[in-house]
Amino acid sequence: MSGDLTREGLPGGPDTAGTPRTVGMVWGSLILNTLGSAGAKTIIPLPRSLIQLVTMGALVAAFALALALNLRLRIQAGAFLFLLTLLLVPSVISSAHLESGFGALFRCARLALFTGTLWLLSRWWDGGLTFVRHHIRMYFAVLGAVAAGLLISPGAAMPGLYGGRLVGALWPLTPPQIGQYAAVIIGLTVLLVLGRRTDRASAAMVIVPSLILLALTHTRTATLGLFIGLALAIGSLLLASAAARRFFTWAVLCAVVAAVGLSSVLQAWFLRGQSQENFSNLTGRAKVWDALLAAPRTTTEQLFGVGLGDKSFGGLPIDNSWLAVYNEQGLTGVGLVAAIIIVLGGIALLRPPSLSRACAIFLISYCAIASYTEAGLGDASPYLLHLAVAASLLAAPAEAAPLPTPAVPGRQLPRWAKDRR
Repeated sequence: MSGDLTREGLPGGPDTAGTPRTVGMVWGSLILNTLGSAGAKTIIPLPRSLIQLVTMGALVAAFALALALNLRLRIQAGAFLFLLTLLLVPSVISSAHLESGFGALFRCARLALFTGTLWLLSRWWDGGLTFVRHHIRMYFAVLGAVAAGLLISPGAAMPGLYGGRLVGALWPLTPPQIGQYAAVIIGLTVLLVLGRRTDRASAAMVIVPSLILLALTHTRTATLGLFIGLALAIGSLLLASAAARRFFTWAVLCAVVAAVGLSSVLQAWFLRGQSQENFSNLTGRAKVWDALLAAPRTTTEQLFGVGLGDKSFGGLPIDNSWLAVYNEQGLTGVGLVAAIIIVLGGIALLRPPSLSRACAIFLISYCAIASYTEAGLGDASPYLLHLAVAASLLAAPAEAAPLPTPAVPGRQLPRWAKDRR
């Protein structure tokens, strides 16, 4: 990326005023931690223990660096961080029973460290676009590594095991992960263009390659989340932005033309060669969901879950955030996660139209849509980072305290100066 998109400032005033550059390093470390350690086979085999060491080391480094930047522990309290902290309660209660093994307590410690780092970073949550730019830069760097793996070894990057879908050949990333990262930065970059916070050439350097990678992943959830999230975000700008109205009109026209002229191609891409039965049960997900809901549970397990695990049931991935939270953190966790989405969405709807509000609406709606077929809202994950960026966009900037008027010895102050003092 180049040009305005990578600048620290924005036209009309810097969006990173008062924010150290090191904050971007902390955010990048959090993103590295949430990349995960399971995925496709890489060109150079990487032991899972080594990957876990790197990701956990990144989280520890992020917390230590954030603490060094915020030694006075100046934080900005908000509903998102408060509810995320409360989510630790059912996580610890259920994990303490060790039904999921000692790994559950380790995941609780990870979630606590992750949440603590976000608390430390909240000092710089001021409603500006600082963290949006950090988000785009870091995930674009991840996609750059994916593209490099595709160029180096196309066979390893699009293996038959995944049906020819794009995976990470240098770092073990699955198609849904790559699709998620591409969709999120595409949506945010489009909104920056509409808000005239970056030029079109710089934006095209991000959007075009990201769209290609998204198409190669054949990820339906990310694609739907991108289009629906953008529609809601741009819809929130229609009354305040002529550029948003023009873009929305052209987007609708292009969608109609594509639906009419490319319906067979789009249908083939969407089905990914699956049978109608396999598509209807969501590639086998529905069978896992039915088995999870039918499994007997004690009252404690219903309320607090069985402890933080690897988001699987019976050895198969759950692939649904709400059922994964129900399984691991119980109905209490489901209520807290729902409260996070509802509160952030409610705050966004109550704010006046703005670019920050539109970006927040996109991220919140994307996470809500993706939660149906992807897990991650109840544990340290990219989805919580997306929601953290939304929370930073909806945070009210701290008001500066008025400076006292110094008294001058031997001089009588006028009445207006006394009143100000």
